Amino acid sequence: MHTQNLIQMANRIGQFFESMPDRAEALAGAAEHIRKFWEPRMRAQFLQQLDAEAGQALHPFMREAVMAHHARLSEALPPAR
Repeated sequence: MHTQNLIQMANRIGQFFESMPDRAEALAGAAEHIRKFWEPRMRAQFLQQLDAEAGQALHPFMREAVMAHHARLSEALPPAR
């Protein structure tokens, strides 16, 4: 999947969860949604791009969610190529 599509999908997920009143719950929920519903290769590609230029388009809320829950999102990922 194209990296920009992953970033856009993550930002839409973030828009939904950011509206929750409890910020900690919202951050955890956004990261958990990606962990549960994104195929491991999608997650791996997404996480690899966070430090790359493509990751700069990620909304600050989603960046915070991913960084706070990075270890959980990295579980059961395929080895890097």
